[in-house]
Order: sequence, then structure tokens, then C-alpha cells
Amino acid sequence: MTVGKLIGVSRYRLHPTPAQEAALLEHCAHARFVWNLAVEQHAHWRPGRKSAPGFAEQCRQLTHARAECDWLRGGSVTVQQQALKDFAQAMANFFGGTHRSPTWRKRGRSEGFRVVAVKAGDVRRISRRVGEAKVPKVGWVRFRWSRCVPEGVKSYRINRDAAGRWHVAFAAVPEPLPAPGTGEVVGLDRGVTVSAALSTGEMLMAPGLRKAESARLRRLPRKLARARRGSHRHGRVKHAIAKLKAREGDRRADWVEKTSTSLARRFDMILVEELKIGNMVRSAKGTLAAPGRGVRQKAGLNRSILAAGWGRLVERLQQKAPGRVGRVNPAFTSQRCSACGIVDAKARESQAVFRCRSCGYAGNADVNAARNIQLAAGHAVSAREGPRVAGPVHREPQPVLLST
Repeated sequence: MTVGKLIGVSRYRLHPTPAQEAALLEHCAHARFVWNLAVEQHAHWRPGRKSAPGFAEQCRQLTHARAECDWLRGGSVTVQQQALKDFAQAMANFFGGTHRSPTWRKRGRSEGFRVVAVKAGDVRRISRRVGEAKVPKVGWVRFRWSRCVPEGVKSYRINRDAAGRWHVAFAAVPEPLPAPGTGEVVGLDRGVTVSAALSTGEMLMAPGLRKAESARLRRLPRKLARARRGSHRHGRVKHAIAKLKAREGDRRADWVEKTSTSLARRFDMILVEELKIGNMVRSAKGTLAAPGRGVRQKAGLNRSILAAGWGRLVERLQQKAPGRVGRVNPAFTSQRCSACGIVDAKARESQAVFRCRSCGYAGNADVNAARNIQLAAGHAVSAREGPRVAGPVHREPQPVLLST
């Protein structure tokens, strides 16, 4: 893999038979069991104790465990060792500061396992829309051939989501989309009411659940609370909730893919705000000594931000258009007039309306912010806004201009 490229995945819908599904669930259970044992070993560490075993030592312990446990020995050693290798990589990411510490895997949530050392004949196409993948101790499992499988795949991951759907994802290096070569620069403002507003005046909305589906999703948790845990009714309602949430996530992911592809093909440079989304969606509960204010309102705002797909959209843009996605300082982009450059906090009359009290410019507030983001590429507004190190230097609206 060349430097600068990111490993992506090409995911396909898997269609196992009932017998194959039982075998796949057994592989998931083995991978989850081995992963949780590794988590327990690292959680046992305390200052002064011997360090937790590494990957090589854990593999030796796995060999002894397989010799003593018939259930573990009946599974694939490749799947189990790969779970340990994935855990070792997760710990390396944690110590590197890029990810959080790996936690426990639960049945019904983190269901999946990885298959490595894939040979050329382990993935084949049998018809126009059907392909097969060879899974250890399961055999050939069919999947929907929705697009060509990347050439030279060395590994793939099989997982099962909360809605009960199986998928196979092949690791591959995605090819970046070529720039159009027109030199056009676009600013992109992300919001809650309007998911993405462009400096060209376009406003894009991330699709979600329909009105009837949203009403049903509000009713189902109340129905789940009345069901007895472990009962068939509890399982059916839980599955119905998972299906609705999966449908919402699929629509959002589809919108992100199509929007990012369209932007990467249309513009040479795409500018976005440097937003710290993780900090923006933190809870406002506070502590017992100092409880937060507006907790329910903040929780609703957090859900809206996550539903708009802010982070995923920029991530896919960076993968499809590497080196063509710029980040600008978000300070005052929603308060500055894109026509005259005056910064006025009262110019934004509402969520959707921006009206400059200096030059009289009026327009959509999100589009105005997107144009400010676009202007930031040429530093067209730096004359009226001082450097952030020295502090901003605001200009008040001129009374002479207000009277005209």
C-alpha cells in the first residue's frame, strides 16, 4: 500500500443458508469469546503487576485452551487467532492516541469475525448477481454481486448487524476520483436543518425516516419496556426497532456516498469548517454537584447532528478527493456578510434568514456561511478579521450605510 492511501472496504450483502448461518454465529461466538478474554487480561493489569501477555503469548495460550475445551476446538483457529490480532491492533491504536481502549463485545451487537490469507480462488462469481466466498469450516457462502469485487483481496470480514443482516466486506485500497480540472472551489456548510449547504446556493438534505416510520420508532421503545426480558415478544420488538434504525442508517449512508461522489467530481477544491464534532455532541448532564442545563434539548441537538452525517461526509470526501479537501476556521462564518465582510451577530435574524444591516444583503443563512467558507480560500475576509492569535478585530455596522 502506498503512503497517503487509506484502506477502505467494499461491502456486500451475504445470504447464508440456515445451516450456514448457525455456523457463522458459532464463529462470531468464538471470536467474541477470545476477544473478551484478551480484554479481561488487560483489565487485570495494575501498577506493580506483570504486564498483560502480548499477541504471541496469547496465541500459545489459545493453543492450550483449544486442547482443553471441545467447544473452542470445534471452531476455526484462523478466526480465533485473527480476533487476537485485531485486539493487538486495537491496543496499538489506543496507545497511539488515535482510538479509545477496546471494550467488551456483546452478543447481538459486535457480531463478526475476520478471515485472512484469502487465495485467488476463495472468491468467485457464479452468475450476474450472485457470488460466493469461501469461509473456513462453513464452505461456500453466497453474497449479492452488486458491483465488482476488488482485485487482489487478501482478507475480508463477515459481520451481522442488529437487524439480523449478514454482510461481507473486502479490504481494498479505494481509487481517488479525478478532479474535473476547472479550478472551481466550493464552500460547504454543515447544519442541522440543512445537512449541507453549498456556496453555489444548493441545499442538500440527508434523508431520514418518514413521518409514519418516526412515529412507529417512538412507540416501539414504550412497547419494549412493557415486554418481559427474554420473552419472544421482547425479541420481536427489539428486532423491529433495529430494522427501523438500520433503514435510517442505510439511507444516510447512501446519501453520504452519492453526495461525496458528486462533489468530488464537480469541484477541484472543497472547503469545510474545522469542526470538533466529538466535543459538540458531548452530553450536557454535568455532575451531581453541578448539573447541566437544557439536558433534553442538548440531547436532541446531538441526535440531529449525528443524523446529519457531518463527520462521515467529510471523511468520505477526503477518501475520494485526497488533497482536495480544505479546512477553514469556523469562527464568525455564520455572522459575517459574504457580500461586504461585516461581522454582525444580529444580522442572522433566524435559522434560515441572514440580513446584513450594513449593505442590505439578504439571503439564506446557510448559503451565506458556505460562501464565507469559500472566500476563506483566498483570504478575502482577512482584512476585516484580525488573526486569531491576536484576537478578532470587529467592525461595527456603519451608520451611514444603515441610513441608505
